[in-house]
Amino acid sequence: MTLTLAHYLILGAVLFAISVIGLFMNRRNVIIMLMSIELMLLAVNLNFVAFSHFLGDAAGQIFVFFILTVAAAESAIGLAILVVLFRNFDTVDAEAIDSLKG
Repeated sequence: MTLTLAHYLILGAVLFAISVIGLFMNRRNVIIMLMSIELMLLAVNLNFVAFSHFLGDAAGQIFVFFILTVAAAESAIGLAILVVLFRNFDTVDAEAIDSLKG
């Protein structure tokens, strides 16, 4: 049995659906929200690599490197913001952190 493009696209769609469900089911914990966003990016990257491989073009795989760079920067900034919020509010609950002080 060989893996076709449809197998990879279905796996990418399942991963994307799991991440969307993770975002909508848990609107409180900021860590799980960040992990769901990262899973979305990985599902999109899987689709890019699958299309790139089956079309014989390297552009999709090169584009994945740019997406991974942006995802790494987004994770670092998101976790830094999370640490600052936890130090100030003693919680990672997104609903408890709804007031801004100027």
